[in-house]
Amino acid sequence: MKRVFSTCLALGGLWIAGFAWFVQDASRPPVTASICDGIVALTGGEQRVDTAITLLQGGYGHLLLISGVGPHVTLQHILHLQQVSMASPLAERITLGRRATSTIGNAHETAQWARDNHLHRLLVVTAGYHIRRAALEIHRVAPDLELVAYPVVPLALRGSLSHKTLFLMFREYNKLLGAEIGALTGLPDGREGLDGV
Repeated sequence: MKRVFSTCLALGGLWIAGFAWFVQDASRPPVTASICDGIVALTGGEQRVDTAITLLQGGYGHLLLISGVGPHVTLQHILHLQQVSMASPLAERITLGRRATSTIGNAHETAQWARDNHLHRLLVVTAGYHIRRAALEIHRVAPDLELVAYPVVPLALRGSLSHKTLFLMFREYNKLLGAEIGALTGLPDGREGLDGV
């Protein structure tokens, strides 16, 4: 019993230390973006799409995939929010991915889009707390793709952490651990979270 208790205590300590690192890592602002073949923004949080379009305008990628877009969201609506006209050449370089309903779905959607457009180096835009898991899942389905992380720091992580934000961090950290275990064990992802598969 003593050995079991000691093991549980050690694992608990490792989990707490890892969680503290995760919260700090998720709050780090992005470094200067690198120029890539394409940009992918994973929907599900604030500032991700805005940031990706700004990067596209800045020449950090030639094409942009917005993965996980809802069925009723149009490109016109997205560009209107960015004060960009549908007549702009920028509109022709943006693809709305509507099939992904999870991070695994995002990974498959991204991999297919990259293959279809012969892209080899992608700038991945998502929240800081999501970026590592997103990159891990994309790498699992497209190991030949070079991924450059561009994390977005949500407003909730820029000040004191609320109970709601801490719970989000707790959930995302455990999802990351689950994804890492899946990658280490080689368990198939089942292509879950991709409509029409």
